[in-house]
Amino acid sequence: MTLASKIKQRKHLDISVAGKVQGVYFRLTTKAVADQLGIKGRALNKPDGTVYIEAEGDALALESFLEWCHEGPENAEVENVTSLEGDMKNYRNFEVIRKSRD
Repeated sequence: MTLASKIKQRKHLDISVAGKVQGVYFRLTTKAVADQLGIKGRALNKPDGTVYIEAEGDALALESFLEWCHEGPENAEVENVTSLEGDMKNYRNFEVIRKSRD
């Protein structure tokens, strides 16, 4: 895939991050990184201790975002990251959800 096609191709990823990822500003830092990369979507804590992220953007930005998710903020200890492509939801911004709706 060429660089130009990666920039043009927009997609949606459902990302789950496991480890010590709650109580370490993971969602807030995720928003800052998403905003820098031009990614839209949302991040929320799940009852099982994971952080769930829906991210939409061009393929190149999502690639960088996913790499960041494997590291997380300074005090996080990421053990596992899974991602699946999903249907576009056309988010207008990136939002941190304060309470899980599930």
